[in-house]
Amino acid sequence: MKKKLSLLILFLMIFSNFQVYASSPKAEIVPIKGEINNSTVIFVQQSIREAEKRDAPVIIFEIDTYGGAILAAEKIKSSIMETEIPTVAFVNNKAESAGVLITIACEKVYMSKTATIGSAEPIPNTEKNLSFWRGMLRDTAQARDRDSKIIEAMADKDIEIPDVSPKGKLVNLTSKESLEFGISDGVYEDYISILKELDLGTLDYEVSKMDATLKFVNLISNPTVSTILLIVGMVGFVIEIFTPGFGVGGILSIISFGLFFIGNTLGGSSNWYAILIFVLGVVLLIVELIVPGFGIAGIGGIVCVFGGVILAMESLQVALTSVAIALIISIIVTVYFIKKGSKLKFVNKITNLHSTDSEKGYISVESTDLKVGQRGKTLSILRPTGFIEVDGKRYEAIAYDGFLEKDVEVEVNKIEAFKVYVRRVDNVK
Repeated sequence: MKKKLSLLILFLMIFSNFQVYASSPKAEIVPIKGEINNSTVIFVQQSIREAEKRDAPVIIFEIDTYGGAILAAEKIKSSIMETEIPTVAFVNNKAESAGVLITIACEKVYMSKTATIGSAEPIPNTEKNLSFWRGMLRDTAQARDRDSKIIEAMADKDIEIPDVSPKGKLVNLTSKESLEFGISDGVYEDYISILKELDLGTLDYEVSKMDATLKFVNLISNPTVSTILLIVGMVGFVIEIFTPGFGVGGILSIISFGLFFIGNTLGGSSNWYAILIFVLGVVLLIVELIVPGFGIAGIGGIVCVFGGVILAMESLQVALTSVAIALIISIIVTVYFIKKGSKLKFVNKITNLHSTDSEKGYISVESTDLKVGQRGKTLSILRPTGFIEVDGKRYEAIAYDGFLEKDVEVEVNKIEAFKVYVRRVDNVK
C-alpha cells in the first residue's frame, strides 16, 4: 500500500512539473534584419507589446543589420530599455552602425561564432552628428555596464583603443573579441542554447513576424524603392506632357507618387503637410500649363513639388540624393523625347512632336506678315503649345484656352516676342 502511495505521489509530482513546464509562456524572438527604418520601429514596438500581453519570460532580438536611420534606432533603443521584460540581443551575423545601439540597449548580448559588431560611423559624419551619436552610444553603454570607450570608438575613428584598434580606424569586433572586452556575454549558435543559458524554465519560443501591410510599407518606404518610385513618377509626368489626353504616363505618375507618399507617411518619415505641399505644387504646375508663359505659378509649383518630396523622406541627405537621381533621369528622358521622339513610331502616335523645318511647311513668325485677328485651325493638339495652319501655312502657337484638340478653328489673339497666341473661335469676344 505504501509502495503504491509513493508511486502515486511521484507520478503526481512529475505530472505537475510537466504541466507547469508545458504551460509556461514562450520566449519572444524579434528579428531585426536589413535596413533599420521607421517600419522597423513599428514592428519592434508591436512585438514588445505582444510579448508584454502574454507575459513572455524574455525577448530575444535577433540582429543582422548594416544599420540605417539613427533616429529610428534611438526609438527602438528606448522601447527596449523601457520594457520590464528581460531583453537579450543575439547578433547572428552582424550589428553595424545603428545596429550597435540596438544591441547594447539589451540587458544581455550574445553573438554567434562568426558575428561581428562595430563600424558605427554616422553618415554624414559631421561634428554635430558625431557628437550626438557618440553621446547616445556612451549613455546606453554606461546604462548597461558596457565599456563605453570601446563602443564610442566604433563610431569615432579618432579614438585609439590599445591592442584593439589604432587611431584612424573604426572598431569592429569579432565574437571572441567582444566577449574578451565585455561587450558581449557569450557565444551561442541558436535560440535554444541561449534559452538554456538563461535557465528560464522554458525552451519554447515564438518568432514575431511582420504582417503583410507592414511588409508592404517597409518595402515602399525603403530609400532605394522610394527613389525608383520618384523616377517613375517624374518620367511618367514627362511622358504625359508630350502625350495627347490623359494616358499611361499620367497613370504611372499618379500611382508612383501615390505609393511614394503612402510608404513614407505610414512608415513614419512623412506627414500630411508634405502631401499637401506636393499637391499644391501639382495644381500650380497645371495652372502654368493652362496659362501661357512661365511665371509665378510655374516656379511656385516646382518649389512645392520638390519641397513636398524632400519633406516626405527620412533625412535631407537621402531626399536630396533621391531627388537628384530622379531629376537627372527625367531630364535625360525629356531630351530623348524631344530629339528622338519624331523617329519613334509609337511616340509619333501619342505625342505632339513635329519638325519645324521650312521644307515641311513651317514658317517662323519673324518671316511672315501674320496678323492678329487672322483665323486658321489647329494641326495638332495644343498643350498649350502646338501647331496651327493659317492660309495654308504652318506656325507654332500657344493656346490661351489651355488644351485645344486637333482641327479646332482658332483666331490669332496676340503676337509677342515671336510667339503666336491663339484662342478657340468660340471663345473670341
